[in-house]
Amino acid sequence: MDPVIEAVDLVKQFGSFMAVDTISFAVRPGEVFGFLGPNGAGKTTTMKIIQCASPRTSGSLLVFGMDPGTHSREIKELIGVVPQETNLDTEFSTYENLLVYSRYFGIPKEIACERAEQLLEFVQLTEKRDVNIEKLSGGMKRRLILARALVNQPKLLILDEPTIGLDPQARHLIWEKLKLLRSQGNTIVLTTHYLEEAERLCDRLVIMNNGTILVEGSPAELVRDHVGSGIVEAEHSPGVVACLNDLGIHYDVAGDMVQVVTDNPRAVAQELLSKCDAKRVLARAATLEDVFLKLTGRGLRE
Repeated sequence: MDPVIEAVDLVKQFGSFMAVDTISFAVRPGEVFGFLGPNGAGKTTTMKIIQCASPRTSGSLLVFGMDPGTHSREIKELIGVVPQETNLDTEFSTYENLLVYSRYFGIPKEIACERAEQLLEFVQLTEKRDVNIEKLSGGMKRRLILARALVNQPKLLILDEPTIGLDPQARHLIWEKLKLLRSQGNTIVLTTHYLEEAERLCDRLVIMNNGTILVEGSPAELVRDHVGSGIVEAEHSPGVVACLNDLGIHYDVAGDMVQVVTDNPRAVAQELLSKCDAKRVLARAATLEDVFLKLTGRGLRE
């Protein structure tokens, strides 16, 4: 089937600043596709171009086979957007926010009312139906924004940091709803800083840095290809470092810990304990976070 989104050499410049630097990717129907990267990597800018909120500088982009530069109205009718910021209308109740939003799509009132009730039930906010927005918790607001994005029954759902600032319970509830939407055939594109979220939800993803795409693949493929199966961690002490050097074991420094990437974590952990006299040793499976930090570095970004 044709891709839902297809970008070739996509570029976005703000003056001399290259926010998105000649990237290419395709999103298949029915998959969850993620954009990961540190702050300033170009993720949100890319999302805004896809949702027709910012024009590209150059390159090719098709959404449902249409160019956002010439068919923005048609594309917007087919997408739902969960923005990073909470932008609900505080003058209305939970239910009224959905009803008012439905008018942008010309949905008949009777259908809009029924759909609003169904969506409130879907995100478990029925009991907050008539509550003013300002009285909702942060998690409730994020769930309502997700419901609002589904008002027009979109074929493509675009989520920019959908669970930002939420507690674990609220985050898991939104994950559950996104998995259900995917099982129903929805195509989902998301950005997130939660690596566990990307690992749980995404069929495929890209990791961006400085406006470019570094890697693309499934979470499992990226972990296997760029890190390996296991990580062994020990305290970063002069004795441990000298011992690892004597044993010829390659390691990386991560703050107050050293990390050894290995396909045999048990054997490496045993050597650290028996030969290096390490006091703290942890053997664990490699994760997407290990890939992310390896490719984009550990320095803070503004």
